[in-house]
Amino acid sequence: MAPSSAPKPPLPDKEQLQANILRLPLEHRSPDREPHSYERWLINKLMRMAGSPPIRFQLWNGDVIEPDSVEPRFTLYLTDPKALYSLVANPNLAFGDLYAAGRLEIDGDLPELMESLYRAIHSARQKWPRWLDALWRNHNPRPTGISEAKENIHHHYDLGNDFYRLWLDQAEMQYTCAYYEQADNTLEQAQLAKLEHVCRKLRLKPGMTVAEAGCGWGGLARYMARNYGVTVHAYNISREQVRYARAEAERQGLEHLVTYVEDDYRNIRGQFDAFVSVGMLEHVGKDHYPALSALISNCLKPGGLALLHSIGRNRPMLMNAWIEKRIFPGAYPPSISEFLQICEYGDFSVLDVENLRLHYAQTLTHWLDNFTASQSQITDLYDELFTRAWRLYLAGSIAAFRTGSLQLFQVVFTHGDNNQLPQSRQDLYTFPATPEGI
Repeated sequence: MAPSSAPKPPLPDKEQLQANILRLPLEHRSPDREPHSYERWLINKLMRMAGSPPIRFQLWNGDVIEPDSVEPRFTLYLTDPKALYSLVANPNLAFGDLYAAGRLEIDGDLPELMESLYRAIHSARQKWPRWLDALWRNHNPRPTGISEAKENIHHHYDLGNDFYRLWLDQAEMQYTCAYYEQADNTLEQAQLAKLEHVCRKLRLKPGMTVAEAGCGWGGLARYMARNYGVTVHAYNISREQVRYARAEAERQGLEHLVTYVEDDYRNIRGQFDAFVSVGMLEHVGKDHYPALSALISNCLKPGGLALLHSIGRNRPMLMNAWIEKRIFPGAYPPSISEFLQICEYGDFSVLDVENLRLHYAQTLTHWLDNFTASQSQITDLYDELFTRAWRLYLAGSIAAFRTGSLQLFQVVFTHGDNNQLPQSRQDLYTFPATPEGI
């Protein structure tokens, strides 16, 4: 679907981004000098510290540096010496900045390159000296209090609905992991199956009430209302998303069942039969987990069920510095132990934990395909730097889920003394969640 003729949306913090990013004027990108011997040594050292991935380097003068004892599958082109020094100083931040600015080019499949890098670095990191870990460290996420959260969400989610419409599913614009019951499911099928899967886990029935924290473009709330006859109060602090969600609810005749509230999840009030949050926990910040747990405990009726769906980790780890700084400010995917602390704080019983890691890798692959097909339109909306940054973000995310650096957890829980529970989970799978005819 082509973008509308609405005014071109501003890129949040664009001037600051371009002021901070590692850029050079075009005339300085191909300096007329040979690489120094120590620059060649730096590249070899960098590759050894990264676990000797199958990568060759081509330098600004055309010289090629081959990897040691491995057949190269990818070529990285560095356009200037300063790009090399930035990469060596902190590759966690500089790789993304240099690629976005066009000072590092890649020959080869981008997700496969990132996957090779992640696997090599994961093996090599155990042998790094402490000073290198400190030099290449990721930084703590930005605060996620009420005022900071609004700024963080504005940076990422208020880029303009036309942008996201170009590469998300056309059914409900879901910007979270889909559910692929069959490997050949389309993106639209898998996203609707995800919504159905969530509803079944919550055991929704007509007349129930649901609180949703962080509703995106409102697709889950509309699906619950339309297919299960429940009343939903959905909270979101993204103005762009709430505007779209309200218009869609009115268009579909669901405004009597769905209320979209432009407010922080911390202001949810009342009691509900179900509490659900899909893709928001990454933005909450672990310092706020006790408060989130207390909120859910207060909002959930004695026999109610809660479901949290979030990107996570196998062990505690900071978000990549470039992703946190340029793409997802304030983001922190919790480890499974940190995730389950939310249940411990509220004395909840955990009923179900499912990991959809490979489903997210497939979702992201579909997104990247759509993004690539629309990249000229995306560049028209913003600029080439923005397009390259987001292409790398999507490709790197595919690699992170393929290699297990990131996980996708769905956790269902309830009050610890709730005995109104099903004997089994068989009813979740009595018939396919994937819709027919789409």
